[in-house]
Amino acid sequence: MDQVDHYSDSFFGPNGPPAAADGRIRVTRTYLRMAAREQLVPAAPPPWGATLRPLAPCPVPRWRALYAAIGAPWAWHDRDAWPDERLAAHLATPGVRVFTVALPDAPAGTPEDAGFLELDPSPDGSVEIAYLGVHPALLGRGVGGWLVTAAVTAAFDGGAAQVWLHTCTLDAPAALPNYLRRGFREERTEEYDAPRP
Repeated sequence: MDQVDHYSDSFFGPNGPPAAADGRIRVTRTYLRMAAREQLVPAAPPPWGATLRPLAPCPVPRWRALYAAIGAPWAWHDRDAWPDERLAAHLATPGVRVFTVALPDAPAGTPEDAGFLELDPSPDGSVEIAYLGVHPALLGRGVGGWLVTAAVTAAFDGGAAQVWLHTCTLDAPAALPNYLRRGFREERTEEYDAPRP
């Protein structure tokens, strides 16, 4: 099933996403925050176990491959226009950390990179979960809840004063409910128009 059908049938309902006047779609972005580690409601690991693997340093081609493999179904394109020099400088910023997810006991044929995570520090001491995603082949297998738990834990272990992120209605339908179940609290929402996926 292609992306447009996926969004129409699985997320936006039978009429598809709401269209803006120019044929683009209206998207709702939700900002969430976890002010203290004690708010975290951990999820169980997936049945095959799971570990975060840091990519330090993270080469630009490796980052782009992960970004495409994990984010393509959810219209991750924000950084496609970044030249390699800009992306390399960002990845070399102190405190920026990139991880992949390994499922050591998963069945044969499971993607080697089961997920992708980027943590970005802010000047106020908070850490943004800039990107977090599970390989499309593993959706619904319990990896996402564990990955949010691992992301929050890694951020606080790294000295975060608080952890925040944003998600939107182009993301996986389970994303926002998962964040809320893990203990994130909604701060605000905003709407904008975006190209149809």
